[in-house]
Amino acid sequence: MNIQAYLYFNGRCAEAVEFYRRALGAQVETMMRVSDMPEPPPPGALPPGSENNVMHAALKVGDSFLLASDGMAAGPAQFAGFNLSLQMPDASAANRVFAALADGGTVQMPLGKTFWSPLFGIVRDRFGVAWMINQVA
Repeated sequence: MNIQAYLYFNGRCAEAVEFYRRALGAQVETMMRVSDMPEPPPPGALPPGSENNVMHAALKVGDSFLLASDGMAAGPAQFAGFNLSLQMPDASAANRVFAALADGGTVQMPLGKTFWSPLFGIVRDRFGVAWMINQVA
């Protein structure tokens, strides 16, 4: 069994994919736009002008996948009630990823020593997604 987060960026998915590619070193395994669909959607199923919206994207981050879409692109994306957790192998990687995710975002808890980790911090990125960065070694 495997859990994969599926995030809806409401019109900013392509921007988010590029950001996570740079910030996390994510590999873009799939990115399909509405215009790439093998058959056109039924009339009225999608808002006009949504041809360039990302229908589905899959990013490989380490051994995990982060899935994403523009969804119906209705209003700003809202990411509440969860954090994504990244387990980092060392302080250098934790600091690099934390700083990259914080660029244009908000630090909620600066990286620091805790009783369970040499470095732990929480940052909400420029898209509103909250990340917990945890050094495991």
